[in-house]
Amino acid sequence: MVHGSAASDDPDSRHVNRTELSGSADLVQARDVHGGVHFHGLDPAPADPPPRQLPGGVAGFLNRNRELSALDRLLTDAHDTAPTVTLLVVAGTAGVGKTSLAIRWAHRVKARYPDGQLYVNLRGYDPGPPVDPAEALDRFLRSLGVPPPAIPADLDERAAMYRSRLADRRILVVLDNAASVGQVRPLLPGTDTCSVIVTSRSRLSALVARDGGQRLTLDILPEHDAVELLRTVMDGYRQGDSEEELVELARLCARLPLALRIAGERAASRPFMALHELIQDLRDESALWDTLTADDGDESGAVRTVFAWSYRALTDEAARLFRLLGLHPGPDFSAAAAVVLSGTPARRIRHLLDQLVGAHLLEHVGLDRYQLHDLLRAYAIDQVRQRESDDERQAAQLRVLRWYLHSADAAVTAMLPFNQTVPLDPAEDVEAIVFSASTTAAEWFETERHNLVAATRLASECGAHQVAWHLAAVLRGVYMHQNAFDEWSTTARIGLASARSVGDRRGEAETLESLGKAHFQARQLDEAAECHQAALAIRREIGDEFGTAVSINALGLLGLRHRRLTDSVRYFSEALEIVTRLGNRRWRALALSNLGETRYEMLQLPEAAELLRKALAELRDLGDRGQEGNALFFLSRAERETGDVASAQAHIETAVAIAEEANNSLWLGHWLVELARVRRAIGDPAAALDILHRAAALQRRIGDRSREATAIDGAGEAYQDLGRPAEAVDFHRQAAGVHRRLGDSWQTAVALHNLATALAATSSKAEALPVRQEALTLLSQFEDDRAANLRRLIQQA
Repeated sequence: MVHGSAASDDPDSRHVNRTELSGSADLVQARDVHGGVHFHGLDPAPADPPPRQLPGGVAGFLNRNRELSALDRLLTDAHDTAPTVTLLVVAGTAGVGKTSLAIRWAHRVKARYPDGQLYVNLRGYDPGPPVDPAEALDRFLRSLGVPPPAIPADLDERAAMYRSRLADRRILVVLDNAASVGQVRPLLPGTDTCSVIVTSRSRLSALVARDGGQRLTLDILPEHDAVELLRTVMDGYRQGDSEEELVELARLCARLPLALRIAGERAASRPFMALHELIQDLRDESALWDTLTADDGDESGAVRTVFAWSYRALTDEAARLFRLLGLHPGPDFSAAAAVVLSGTPARRIRHLLDQLVGAHLLEHVGLDRYQLHDLLRAYAIDQVRQRESDDERQAAQLRVLRWYLHSADAAVTAMLPFNQTVPLDPAEDVEAIVFSASTTAAEWFETERHNLVAATRLASECGAHQVAWHLAAVLRGVYMHQNAFDEWSTTARIGLASARSVGDRRGEAETLESLGKAHFQARQLDEAAECHQAALAIRREIGDEFGTAVSINALGLLGLRHRRLTDSVRYFSEALEIVTRLGNRRWRALALSNLGETRYEMLQLPEAAELLRKALAELRDLGDRGQEGNALFFLSRAERETGDVASAQAHIETAVAIAEEANNSLWLGHWLVELARVRRAIGDPAAALDILHRAAALQRRIGDRSREATAIDGAGEAYQDLGRPAEAVDFHRQAAGVHRRLGDSWQTAVALHNLATALAATSSKAEALPVRQEALTLLSQFEDDRAANLRRLIQQA
């Protein structure tokens, strides 16, 4: 049988194929094979734990019993068994307690949703950009167990996958701080077994009119409840405050829970100061306060007055930290980021953060994670513009941006020790994080991933263009290995615009390379070629020899993908000559490996094996285990086809051991297919079936439909070896269908040839004829010897 290949300059780099093999969850159906091996369809992936994403409720939440009961009534029928309304909208003015109510109610009813609870803050009213629906879907799909490579790039496809994942499950979805219907609608499940609660300052009327939602408008607290909330916050700290004074304080806070908590905390922190004196301070603050716009109503003005009143009570050090936190690029931050922003010593920062949390001016939302309420962030930004000079603001922003850049560089170095990133200028004013292990680096990257995108955007907006394109270039390595297409494309485009705005040709080439690789892995090959050609032209122009070799190698990979093998040989040979001259041993090994793979595809098997052995020696000396496994994989293929099956078996078993030792499913799923071919070559197709079942299950889990289909096609070949062509037909037919939908002409032709062979063996020769004709039509576009051999086999048949 004939096999195709999937080339790469990195064994982790794979091409995401999102077409389903069939509408059925079970991909293949077959009875027992000899030896008790089963291939009844891919085993479902181990069940992920249900998502439990609800934030903690507000401490001391009280009142709102009427509203909680109203939500309860909307949720259940008279028998208290099933949702009657699946979409609830809680609307109300800023600071009225919409989020607190929604979270409180969600915790109260979560037992009704045993399959989990999803939560996202859509940040519709933050000073920064709101969360895009595609980004929210990406988060939800990951939480629902979808591997990142399997998440589609298209918004509609993501929404469809999300609805499929929620079908027949009982999940509660909380969409907090939505600004518009457009932000919400893609996040709505398609099943009445799930419920959604949305909070917004807008009425979101279209969700009610078109989507069957029910709205609960949250008013300011009644006077009694507002006073009771003040008493709760101050309980144990003050005594003797009169009812009249508490009523007046509640009125000055517009009876809004956010303002009431801040005011109550201020009063609690001054237990021996008469409440009427605090109230007079607040009245004076109100008289001095100028609202931001003429449209701000009494409630908005009251909230901001309370902010100002509490802010002025802070120590100078805490007040400065508060306003500088408004400059942070992302939605939440660590204590280390606060140190960098403010220049405060680390030993002091926790104390200051605790002060702000205690004053209800800052939220402590997780282990070493803090965030500002959107209203408070807007206030902090307003204060930093008033209180800090332009130079001080710019210096603080540049510090935190450089800190993110150098920490990201350190994380990538720890996670991907052989990844070559751009050299960075020393950052003497910031101390980047030092990572002792790749696992801690990966955890930091996952925690900060949204902040890294925000930092790239802020760097571009504030004129730190070198930081912007450097961030895009550094992050490229991680995004390549995670297929994080949203963040990858966003940062690369921002970095490219920054580099072009200041005429930085090197930065332009680096970010074009990043975009080219993103397009390549997303199978957008024309766009990839355009980016790599543009990067190559710039690198030749500026005399960047190493960058030139990288771009030429990328064009060689495009040639392999299109099966223009002569072009690939020329590109890889040129790249090899450059990196050899530069003395870059790893890239010399990569070029040798890619050239060896190309020679294999051209049926120049002895030359391929020689090149791959040279690459293997270099990679083993360098200790690059991943690339060593990749070279072993191709070497095994060449040896197997020349009849040296013993060497082929030894080499592919070593590659599989490398993948298992590294616990790397990406490598393992790919390399197992060659192990199965070797097992077939030594006459053990039953063992091959077992291996291919494992490979296909891994590829289904990863989300690589092309490689999954290749494993399925291999299973059909094993059934043919077992003398069971009728069962082989289903495997080959499904594999051909996937490759056809993916537009992969070569792999489609290979699967069709296998399908025709199986059909002919079942006495379905007439049915095999059009299958062979389609394969021949596809093969007519290829001119290499392997394609010519396959054409001859089909024509002879």
